[in-house]
Amino acid sequence: MSAQSRQVSKRRVFHIPGYDPMPPRRYRELYRTEGAAQSKISGYEVGVKADRSDNTFRWTVGARIDGQSVLTQVDVLVWADIVRDSMAQSIPATYWQLVQTAWTYISTGTLRRLMWMRKGPVIAALYPVVMLLGQLILALVAGSLIGGWTQGLIMAALDLIGVSDGTFFDATAWIAWGINWALFIGIIVAVLRWCKARDNKLFAYYLMHDYAYSAQKRGANPPELEDRMKTFGAIIADALAMDGDEVLIVGHSSGAHLAVSIIADLVRGGHVRADGPKLAFLSLGQVVPMVSFLPRARRLRSDLAFLSTRDDLTWVDVSAPGDGCCFALCDPVAVTGVAPDDQRWPLVISAAFTQSLSPARWKELRWRFFRLHFQYLCAFDHPKDYDYFQITAGPLLLADRFAGRKPSGSRIHVPVSKYTSLMP
Repeated sequence: MSAQSRQVSKRRVFHIPGYDPMPPRRYRELYRTEGAAQSKISGYEVGVKADRSDNTFRWTVGARIDGQSVLTQVDVLVWADIVRDSMAQSIPATYWQLVQTAWTYISTGTLRRLMWMRKGPVIAALYPVVMLLGQLILALVAGSLIGGWTQGLIMAALDLIGVSDGTFFDATAWIAWGINWALFIGIIVAVLRWCKARDNKLFAYYLMHDYAYSAQKRGANPPELEDRMKTFGAIIADALAMDGDEVLIVGHSSGAHLAVSIIADLVRGGHVRADGPKLAFLSLGQVVPMVSFLPRARRLRSDLAFLSTRDDLTWVDVSAPGDGCCFALCDPVAVTGVAPDDQRWPLVISAAFTQSLSPARWKELRWRFFRLHFQYLCAFDHPKDYDYFQITAGPLLLADRFAGRKPSGSRIHVPVSKYTSLMP
């Protein structure tokens, strides 16, 4: 720690998850287990204790890193209930979402422009479309084969007993036709339900609901989400008004673009005091372009442009090319086409999975795409300057930890989005 660095003894961390229906306790358990693993690797101490809060899911972290003791309070800002409500769709409604979402991204030209940057997240976006259509084709083929086979069997039985015309033949043929269609429809329903029941392994419905939620208003936030973001902002504003050294907001995945707008509202509202805690923003595995490239994402684009020039904020964006579910090393402000001439944020750096994970660990995780998307919150075998637990529980401000750090040389920072309009 340099002589100019400000030692942190008390920190507040607010974690904004992505589109995740799981209970927030999973984040505490992840922090506890991975923090213990990183402590063992890196030789420091991190202890986690459950805490209580009426408005968030909270735990307390006591750490001793580089000979310094730090107390951190971590709050998960919960919107899993909104996610679960948005996922409560019937099978036909999900297929209708597929049509609407695909039309939104294709007709606006957004899908094509997203592909110019990174293929990984676009493939991840196309995966539920291909998977759901594949399930539908499987159901149609199975229904057609079984229904047709049954009808053919009945007609063959009539032929075997020598009945080829007459009232009995006609009635039986109509019955066989009805059974064919009943089986056709029944098999389709059964196969689709069978596939949906296994979505905890396939993730097709989950990802479809995720992309549909962002696209349903063509980039504008749904009212229920705006209300929740205002609640989150009020909670963070209270922390900024209290004593402490740093208020660190962590936005993971789609939680990053929520954090952008929440922080912009806090800064505009005058909640960041010169004599108060330092405000810091850590965006991890962000998918901001999936929203900011849509035509009605004017609020998000305005907030991106606003935050990119602030001197009362530190914003570090961390991603990794090995994470196929994010727009790795894409400057979210620049690629959205709203970067002002005096842009200073975010600092875009790589978590460098292939270097910070051992070869054996990288081999184990390489094709576990969803697990890799959470690696930013986990332990690394050979951590470089990105260490989630030192950032959230260590004695350095985010600004000091990355002072003088150059952005990744392979970052993408050219305008790509077709839509660049801002709020009036």
